[in-house]
Amino acid sequence: MREREGRVNLKNLSLEGLREFVVSLEEKPFRAAQLARWLYGRGARQFEAMTDLAKAFREKLPERAWISFLEPAEVQASQDGTKKYLFLLDDGERIESVLLPEKDHYTLCLSTQVGCALGCKFCLTGKQGLRRNLDPSEMVDQIVGVRATLPPESKLTNLVLMGMGEPLENFQSVLRALEIIRSPMGLQFSHRRVTLSTAGVIPRIEELCSRRHFVKLAISLNASTDEQRSQLMPINRKYPLEDLLAACRRIPLDNREKITFEYVLIRGVNDSEEDAQRVTQILRGIRAKINLIPFNEHPGSPFQRPMDEAIQRFREILLAKRFPAMVRQGKGLDILAACGQLGGKV
Repeated sequence: MREREGRVNLKNLSLEGLREFVVSLEEKPFRAAQLARWLYGRGARQFEAMTDLAKAFREKLPERAWISFLEPAEVQASQDGTKKYLFLLDDGERIESVLLPEKDHYTLCLSTQVGCALGCKFCLTGKQGLRRNLDPSEMVDQIVGVRATLPPESKLTNLVLMGMGEPLENFQSVLRALEIIRSPMGLQFSHRRVTLSTAGVIPRIEELCSRRHFVKLAISLNASTDEQRSQLMPINRKYPLEDLLAACRRIPLDNREKITFEYVLIRGVNDSEEDAQRVTQILRGIRAKINLIPFNEHPGSPFQRPMDEAIQRFREILLAKRFPAMVRQGKGLDILAACGQLGGKV
């Protein structure tokens, strides 16, 4: 969502950028906070709705700016309560977001790119390649768009950036979106409730983690050797396991903080007891917790979900070495909404 005839999309601006924009209209800086409340707190789509702004200011705004909004083109509901939202973008591209019901709140899984360039062998999104990066507004508008479909009593409290795309390959736009997501002037999500998942873009991990208390980090591990990981995740050839884990060891953590490692279990590929033992060895010295994700099968994939006995044994080996490990059962499997199944299809 770029500019329209020289007008700026306000949701693409950082909060400081919003202040600068307001000042450029010869308005007082506090007007930026008013605008932000309407954009993110109340989900306004038209300047006319911003009734506490001076009429002269409201009349100036459409000449210089516009407000983006993503309305779901399709919503699919799973038998387990998961919902998958398909959004059509201005240029005809498509992205998907997934709303996950928890015990007393919802978690939203966001996309950061149209498609993905990394080509992980177990992921449906990677099969389409990278179409383009998302603008900050297109990330923020997934939240605003989904929230608008929920009843007032529903609590959308948690966000995970692990939908379509590699967030750290769209770094600057993701940073700007996260600023809006976390700010009291923006969407007001706690940093403890926002998780960014990466396949391991080492320089960006280090830059992200230099910003203390920015977001929680999840690393897609998925293998216990370089050979194995390079076959599943081509990015490992550029950023091999040893370098990735060394970067993880350098991350400054609070006393009780841990790095989450995600491990997709694939039958006959990386689900053996030997694999589990190697995982405990390579993660030694890292304050880690491990999410085990049994492979979510999708059309055209040669891979299969492991047997339940193999999943349980893998977890037991991790627990025996005092690594917190949980099995994350796929949600939304019947609508292709689970981890690795997003394809942006109608």
